[in-house]
Amino acid sequence: MDRAVFVYTTWPAVADAEAAGRALVERRLAACVNILPGMISHYRWEGKVERAEEAVMIIKTRASLADAVSDAVKELHSYDTPAIVVLPLESVEKSYLGWLLAETDDAAK
Repeated sequence: MDRAVFVYTTWPAVADAEAAGRALVERRLAACVNILPGMISHYRWEGKVERAEEAVMIIKTRASLADAVSDAVKELHSYDTPAIVVLPLESVEKSYLGWLLAETDDAAK
């Protein structure tokens, strides 16, 4: 049986995250996405320390779709180097896992 993973990524604006999140769910690459607005990031980019306001997206999907989700995020994203981190999950409640797998089944075939 496939395992569930979270894919963590950030977006420059909530509207961008919502459009991408909807596309991921419509393509059945994700069962659900959570968008958390209002994150402030400090990071080094091209030799300078930068500050940005971003939105976090947590993508709930199956492990076998992680590469396809990563490719879709890159396709939909405006950043040259978007943050894409796949997080394995230690434990997922059985009925929730069943729902997640059912919602992403078409993309997994």
